[in-house]
Amino acid sequence: MTDADVIIVGAGPTGLMLAGDLQRAGVRTLVLERLSEPSQIPKAGGLSGQILDLLRHRGEWERFAAAGDGPPPGVPRFPWGGLHVDMTGMADPPLEAMMFPQPRLEAELAARAVESGAEIRRGHHLVGLHQDEVQVTAEVQGSDGAYRVTSRFLVGCDGSHSRVRKLLGIEFAGTTYPEVNRRATLTLAPGVTILDGGDLEIPGVGLFKAGFTTTARGVFAFAARAPGELGIYTSEDDTGDFDDEAPMTIDELRASLRRVLGGELPFEEARKLSRFTYNARQATRYRDGRILLAGDAAHIFPAGGTGLGAGLFDAVNLAWKLAATVQGRAPEGMLDSYETERRHAANRTMWHAQAQVALRRGGDAAAEALRELVQELLADQPAARRVAAMVAGSDIRYPLPGDDPHPLAGCLAPKLALRTAAGPTSLAALMPAARPVLLDLAGRAELRAAAEPWRDRVAVHSVHCDDRPADALLIRPDAVVAWGAAIGASADAAVPALREALTVWFGTR
Repeated sequence: MTDADVIIVGAGPTGLMLAGDLQRAGVRTLVLERLSEPSQIPKAGGLSGQILDLLRHRGEWERFAAAGDGPPPGVPRFPWGGLHVDMTGMADPPLEAMMFPQPRLEAELAARAVESGAEIRRGHHLVGLHQDEVQVTAEVQGSDGAYRVTSRFLVGCDGSHSRVRKLLGIEFAGTTYPEVNRRATLTLAPGVTILDGGDLEIPGVGLFKAGFTTTARGVFAFAARAPGELGIYTSEDDTGDFDDEAPMTIDELRASLRRVLGGELPFEEARKLSRFTYNARQATRYRDGRILLAGDAAHIFPAGGTGLGAGLFDAVNLAWKLAATVQGRAPEGMLDSYETERRHAANRTMWHAQAQVALRRGGDAAAEALRELVQELLADQPAARRVAAMVAGSDIRYPLPGDDPHPLAGCLAPKLALRTAAGPTSLAALMPAARPVLLDLAGRAELRAAAEPWRDRVAVHSVHCDDRPADALLIRPDAVVAWGAAIGASADAAVPALREALTVWFGTR
């Protein structure tokens, strides 16, 4: 017997999300983390996009909202390629955010994993890997010396410099951009004024428009927070005056502001300091036998607001498939679908992230004209909605098997106001512990009967909703629609198609 069913290397957000999901599914999970203490560097500032819809579908939104800084009153403007997408006035904004500094997010995800029964060993560094047809053996350097631990599978969630990926010899193909980006929250000194229109006046330096400003030495952006408080961002080509492994200092921040602005930005206090570079890289494969990659170990994107959500979705996509494989109930090819789907999503994210690089990094008059043109186009609400959907990830549709799939197949389940005879309900209430569910939305008894052999694996509910998008929806544990019956679809077509989808995802019965 192995020491664990699954070993996860890396206790960042992706690894911790995966650990919690696996352990809740009854999979013995061990997390190895090389750092002795959780990092306090706020690499990411919050959750945004479809990960929030996923948390709602799984009944966890309230928990994370309580642990974070809480959701802002909408997301009226967000950065994109050195521009701003303005959603002010939209009745139903396609993108929202929850302010959640990464150290606090990791603490909440760790608590969730441990509550479920996962073990986290901090200060334990992976030094070697071996695998055969039965198990994986990890060689580890811990606080009390070297040891070995075995598992059925191992997942590398250990970041862009992944030790797991390097030990497997998997190439991390792509590009590293020379720019260095810095962020902080400042308490402004007297004399620095945020004007009524949102612009910033810095004594002796000048007036800066709200949003992004390209200067002779880089890019400067800011956002007003509480009174007298400013979130700031600088981007400049690598000056080589910092240690990439060391946290950013206030002196380093002042020097960057001085170079980019051409003068001093007076402030009294700086917190939430972080520094990062941009890469466009993706592992040439996500799986090597019993070892898989997820999160930044598999892909990193050259744009903010993308990597964290992508990693968390890697985790929820992989967890239920890996659990089914460990427990011997996975159909053939189930685990390979993880890479198929998540690489498809990563390719889409990489596409719009690299488009942002082209907008952001151009420094001549033609590049400035392009930015002005795109900003003008983004003033149109349809264009703003389209870009917001890209950032949110709601335009990603997994390529699923089957002929003529329903338009919702491969997408995250839509927000539906569901009702039963007992009153209003929710998807979260109908799929506890992330159990797959068949929603009969039109009283289709023949579809419920067709799913009967899978009742031990799939919950079946007859519910109602206004303006139903389908007669029935089969929803996977990761809240993705696996199959849908078109409104009015004949039983002769719908019943065999449902049985095929149930077999593909949940095995032969």
